[in-house]
Amino acid sequence: MALAPALALPPAVSAQVPALPATVATAAHLTEVHQRLDTRAADHARDVALTLDACSGAVDQGLLDTLVRLRIPATLFVTQRWLRRHPDTVAWLQARAAQFEIENHGARHVPAVVGRSLYGMSGPASVEGVTQEVRGGRDAIVQALGSTPRWYRGAGARYDSVSLKAIEGQGLRVAGFSVNVDDGASLPAPRVAARLHRVQPGDILLAHLNHPSAGTGAGLAQALPELQRQGLRFVRLSDAAGVITLP
Repeated sequence: MALAPALALPPAVSAQVPALPATVATAAHLTEVHQRLDTRAADHARDVALTLDACSGAVDQGLLDTLVRLRIPATLFVTQRWLRRHPDTVAWLQARAAQFEIENHGARHVPAVVGRSLYGMSGPASVEGVTQEVRGGRDAIVQALGSTPRWYRGAGARYDSVSLKAIEGQGLRVAGFSVNVDDGASLPAPRVAARLHRVQPGDILLAHLNHPSAGTGAGLAQALPELQRQGLRFVRLSDAAGVITLP
């Protein structure tokens, strides 16, 4: 699986990108990575990427069925816990590898923030804990699927500086986003759909796959056909022309 290269954002593209800070810095200096797809080439001008996190818990099979019905590819970020809990779904995804690619969401859904908490989740006591979390997720994917992940998204999608270095030191690129579709699977379907209706070419969407009772699946099912009618083309991260981290 080829990794989409990092690219600088030239003025011609910058003018097309809605105002959005590259990072969200808290008092504790955590970073939220914001990225967009490179849409400069004519054959990638309408690209959008849907990314789905499977943290632990259940499987929203209805959401997956919607994507199959609409022929929309997606990049899935899964944890070791989720992989081990759902072998039948893993086999189902393997049979559809051309549509769904699997990337690293860690071993136990521990955030990449050393010695602190994020959204009620405790981070590891040392950077070695971050390394173990990343390595555990990678090894689980290699064992279950026979593929080596190239991207990593940590629990909560915020990072401290030492954790970012540890992740990149394992040869992985941190996966950001430009549109938070469901606020951690907490939004009802109408609000999910409303956020999707604002999607533009180049957006990277972040939603969740492990909460079938949430509004994510229904909101996606409502809004995705309209995005297709607008001519947007959904791609996996590996099929994008490039992924640009915003300055």
